[in-house]
Amino acid sequence: MNKSFSQNQARRNRQQNLWQQKWSLKTKAIIWALSISVLPVVAIGTVTYYSGIDIITKKIPQVRLDNGKSSTEIELALERKLSLLLTGVGVTAVLAGAVATFVVNRTVTRIKNAAETTNAIKNKLRPDSEFTQVYIASNDELVMLERNISLFTKLLSVLEQEKAAETDYSQLSLKITRWVRESFNEEDVLKTTSEEIRRALNLDRVTIFSFNSNSHGSFITESVAPGLPKILGVTVSDPGLEAGYIEKYQNGAIRTIDNIYKSDLTDADIDLLEQFAVKSSLVAPIFKDKQLFGLLIAHQCSRIRFWQQSEIDLFTHIGMQIGFALDYATVLEQVDTKANKAQLFIEITRRIRQSLNEEDVLKITVEEVRKLLSTDRVLVYSFNPDWSGIIIAESVIPGYPKVLRSEIEDLCFGQGYVQKYQSGRVQATNNIYQAGLTDCHINLLESFAVKANLVAPIIKDKQLFGLLIAHHCSRPRNWQQSEIDLFSQIAIQVGFALDHARLLQRIEAEAVQSQLLADIIRSIRQSLNEEDVLKITVEEVRKVLSADRVLVYSFNPNWSGTVIAESVVLTYPKILRAEVQDLCLGQGYLQDYQSGRVLAVNNIYQIGLDDSEISLLESFGVKANLVAPIIKDQQLFGLLIAHQCSRPRNWQQSEIDLFAQIAIQVGFALDHARLLQRINAESMRSQLLMDITRSIRQSLKEEDILKTTVEEVRKALSIDRVLIYSFYANWFGIIIAESVVPGYPKVLRSKIHDPCFTQTYVEKYKSGQVVAIKNIYQAGLTDCHITLLESFSVKANLVAPIIKDEQLFGLLIGHQCSAPRDWEQPEIDLFAQIAMQVGFTLDHARLLQAYQAAENN
Repeated sequence: MNKSFSQNQARRNRQQNLWQQKWSLKTKAIIWALSISVLPVVAIGTVTYYSGIDIITKKIPQVRLDNGKSSTEIELALERKLSLLLTGVGVTAVLAGAVATFVVNRTVTRIKNAAETTNAIKNKLRPDSEFTQVYIASNDELVMLERNISLFTKLLSVLEQEKAAETDYSQLSLKITRWVRESFNEEDVLKTTSEEIRRALNLDRVTIFSFNSNSHGSFITESVAPGLPKILGVTVSDPGLEAGYIEKYQNGAIRTIDNIYKSDLTDADIDLLEQFAVKSSLVAPIFKDKQLFGLLIAHQCSRIRFWQQSEIDLFTHIGMQIGFALDYATVLEQVDTKANKAQLFIEITRRIRQSLNEEDVLKITVEEVRKLLSTDRVLVYSFNPDWSGIIIAESVIPGYPKVLRSEIEDLCFGQGYVQKYQSGRVQATNNIYQAGLTDCHINLLESFAVKANLVAPIIKDKQLFGLLIAHHCSRPRNWQQSEIDLFSQIAIQVGFALDHARLLQRIEAEAVQSQLLADIIRSIRQSLNEEDVLKITVEEVRKVLSADRVLVYSFNPNWSGTVIAESVVLTYPKILRAEVQDLCLGQGYLQDYQSGRVLAVNNIYQIGLDDSEISLLESFGVKANLVAPIIKDQQLFGLLIAHQCSRPRNWQQSEIDLFAQIAIQVGFALDHARLLQRINAESMRSQLLMDITRSIRQSLKEEDILKTTVEEVRKALSIDRVLIYSFYANWFGIIIAESVVPGYPKVLRSKIHDPCFTQTYVEKYKSGQVVAIKNIYQAGLTDCHITLLESFSVKANLVAPIIKDEQLFGLLIGHQCSAPRDWEQPEIDLFAQIAMQVGFTLDHARLLQAYQAAENN
């Protein structure tokens, strides 16, 4: 009975809970709000109403006696007031309920939004939570919010635990990875891994299964707890091992078995695992060289174990690291294998590179390679232009024919193999009779007693120089790939060494020539004028080249020319100052020389010269010549020419290059000498300007200034006459100062009325123009102007304006009377600067006079 009652009571409670769950939080909150706000007001109003009625009933007789009113009127009045009170209470209750409903509605809305947000988060974190079913039957947002918060609290605790576990496993993974990576061979890698991971994960057994073929294999490493059967060395030949999972392992799948009796294992698999007391297992693939190498297997034997995701992730990561470590160990083994060969290669290469000439390079190569490969003969075969060739180096053991210096014309080779060797092909023939060679090729090899050979091209200066060949004569030989690779590398190094040796020889030759060039350039540059530059050049170049004659040929404007410098041995004619009208040169070679061409003629009779050119060269005794242009001021000045008169001469490229460099340096030296002359001339003129300016400035009166000016300028510039012409207001004027050499008319105080001058030159002189006339008859002057100049015996003149008080005061004029004169630009500049200083001095003298006059007053 008690049991029945308890069941009925539980049923009623569940029904009540379900009934409560059918009401939403909003409905329940509104009911409670109305109950709390409205019921007290109604209760108070009711109590007040009935209390009022009771009081009225007791007070009516007294009121009637006091007021004299009837009891009916009094009752009506009191009832109206009570009704009004009751109405007020009702209105108050309604308002209180409305306010409570509004407040509850807003509050519940916020709770509902919060509940929906937490529910969305909960569904993402735990979509299969038991509370999800509760929420389906309940619309109570407050209950849902409360349970979600409780769930989040539990989740945070779980997450903290998982995070801590992940941190521990991450540290553990790093340690195991380091231990694995520190193992330098495959055995150490596997042994270290199995030991460390069993200890770290508290496992009963960790083993590594290695595949052979068709899923067959054996357990090659094991770490197992004491008391458990050992699996190391067990071979599994049953292809059904982990049936269906081999392909998955190849794709990287992980196999987790919490309980071997509740998995999809076959009976055979379970029997095998029972032999080794396995209850739970975890299997991860190991890849080596991107192929499935084996399986990393964890066994739990003492109990059933439910594998955690963090443990699975750690196990998977370690399986990957084992694969990487195995790859690394393989590489190390390969490196160790190649290290010895690499060391031998380095030794041979060093010895080859130590050789400083081609002969030593080849001799050392064949000796060292024969010893390295333990072969019977090694030789170097050098090609001729027609692809025949000669054996230029050989190392052969006694008992086999020596073939050094043998010349070989192998048409079969030229037709079939040259292009292949040019592209870098290495040919390894294990047996000459089984390689498909032609009969002529086999006959050639038989003459050298060859049974097998190895051939690699030697590339020198980016061209096929020859072949490095190894002969095995005692028997056929199966050449290993490592031997072929090493042989090929040595052939490449031989090419580099030959390039190096050639470069050294060239550098040594160039060093000698560079020193000669430096010495010649230093001698040339020490010359301070053009004549010395050319004289030293021809002397030094003739000695350096051991030529019979070296000369400098200078061009005239019409491209004829003159020999202006020469150095020649005594037995051959001298041609210094000879004028040569070489029309053929002008027509055929001039443009080439202007662009910098150097002409080397080994034999004048073999280059197609015409008869006139040969006759000219024969008149100088020339058999061979070398010609380089001399560029001065960026123009073709002349030619540097070397003559070999005793015999034809094969000019070497180094000699041609040296000759061209010297010709260039001669041009620079001529420019330098001209620049020095110009600097010296300008320095002298600057000094003259300073001296003349100082002399002028020492004069304190206008008359003295003008007199000093004409005297000093005439002496400085070696002019026949210098005068100062002063303008009147109408631009006519008078000569107010003059210095003239004896023999020419004096024109001091001469008045000049020259309308031509006024019309043509006044405006130009006002703007500061300086006029230099080299020849009065070639300057386009008017007749009246020429007549005036002729009256002063003038052939050339130089005129510069004198500006005083910012006005055109007059002209400083130089007359050359003896002959026309080609005025140099420095002379014109100096003349103009003196005219400016005269104007400044006249201004100064005027100011000084005005100052002195003011002081006297």
